[in-house]
Amino acid sequence: MFLQRIGNRGLRLGTLVERAAARHPANLMVFDHDLDIAPEAGRRLTVAEVADLIADCSSRLRQAGIRSGARVVVHKSDGFDIMLLACAVNRIGAVPVLLSPALDGETAAELIRRADRPHLITDRAKLDGELPAEVFEFTRSVVLASGRHPDALALADLGGGPPAPAVVLPADLPMLITHTSGTTGTPKLAVHTARSMQARYRPQRTAIAPFVRGCETVAIHVSFVHSRLVTALAISLLKGYPVLVLRDGEPAPTAELFARLRPGILEAHPNSYMSWEELADDPRGPLANVKFFSSTFDAIHPRTVQRLLGASRRSRPLFGQIYGQSEVGPALLRAFSLKRAQDADGRCVGMPVPGMTEARVVSRGGRPPSAENPGFIEVRSDGRIVTYLGEQQRYAEQLTDGWWRMGDVGYRTRWGCIHLLDREVDVIPGFGSSLAAEDLLFTQLDQLAEVVIVPGAQGTPPVPVVCTKDGRPLDPAAWRAAAARLPAMAEPVHWRLEDLPQTATRKIKRLDLARLLSAAADHAE
Repeated sequence: MFLQRIGNRGLRLGTLVERAAARHPANLMVFDHDLDIAPEAGRRLTVAEVADLIADCSSRLRQAGIRSGARVVVHKSDGFDIMLLACAVNRIGAVPVLLSPALDGETAAELIRRADRPHLITDRAKLDGELPAEVFEFTRSVVLASGRHPDALALADLGGGPPAPAVVLPADLPMLITHTSGTTGTPKLAVHTARSMQARYRPQRTAIAPFVRGCETVAIHVSFVHSRLVTALAISLLKGYPVLVLRDGEPAPTAELFARLRPGILEAHPNSYMSWEELADDPRGPLANVKFFSSTFDAIHPRTVQRLLGASRRSRPLFGQIYGQSEVGPALLRAFSLKRAQDADGRCVGMPVPGMTEARVVSRGGRPPSAENPGFIEVRSDGRIVTYLGEQQRYAEQLTDGWWRMGDVGYRTRWGCIHLLDREVDVIPGFGSSLAAEDLLFTQLDQLAEVVIVPGAQGTPPVPVVCTKDGRPLDPAAWRAAAARLPAMAEPVHWRLEDLPQTATRKIKRLDLARLLSAAADHAE
């Protein structure tokens, strides 16, 4: 971790784009959507213009009464201006609290309440359609990024005026608050500092630097409230790479943009890459110029890696997998080449970054961790958050002498790499690794768009939930042949992919899915 500490003065969100503009003012940012805070600006801006927009927003927020040290929740309709507003908030010394647009109104209101009387930046659509009226009681003020409301200030109506100098706070004070995925319940509010964010930046920059030479266009399709977006922007903008920001990750519009703008680096969540497999067959070659694929914080199916790498026409393209968590940032790294992807073990999530991160596997029941008896995966990194807002005890329970429990079980091989077998809460006794089983099914059955294995009702086998490409019926013979290599399961249940409960980063909420299946079974009886 000493390499995370040397010269670490903090990655400051409020001045990130401003510093990038000082180096590369004419560099371009392209969006696939209009910005609610500046719809007239268009979808193609220089970095200098984006920096000016952030400075103008920060002046307007000061006019709204927001001052240094205040917490400011940003919860609005989806768009990259969520991150721009976060930069503007931090530029005046306040602390942005980013809540996903995908949260339901009650959950968002609870997190706003936990933020302890913050200011709120939202929009008319959220106030009218999703947020309960109590949010006005939970907040000091409400500012609208778009639209108007009698009980709120409209950002457009506030005078910007000349931008004041940025407020620079100590690097160990809270700089940004994001929330966890919420796969196991109500999300937790994770508190980041400028120093912890810089510590996250370094291993990710280290991972990409040896493989990318010269200037490449970077396409980013990451949740706009995810901490990963901050480091992705820092890596791209400070190097002067043009950036394409996607809100709509559906394959058809994505293919059109990629075919036109020819990105050389992609940054996306694993489930987005899964949906982009079909781009490999597009005659326009939307993935042809990609040199480096980067996947954020979760393991990915080997089939997806192989399909995407096979679609690149660059010399020796690579797929970089980062295993980590919102609470600690990147912890383990693994790279796939096209040759290695063909026989890759999808459960291997890589190795720590020397001098920056560490990992260990702790016994669950006294026996040494192994493939048959997986232990708790724990990591150490200076990128770790400093607390859960309002839940310090819960935060402390995850720590043991600086080691952070990831909530996953697995084992370490003799080569030193970590294999992740399951989430702790998703272990199905007697079945083995459900994630490994899903990897096998996904590789054997090309018609699958997703497969999730969840526990059955008490005393019954696990239930595989399958989603097929274009909703086509599952081939029963092919399914039986693939499933024959696995422990006994119930008959597959066919769902539409869009009906699966998902987080803001498109991870499947397995516990919620199991409850939905149980409720459906009870209703059928």
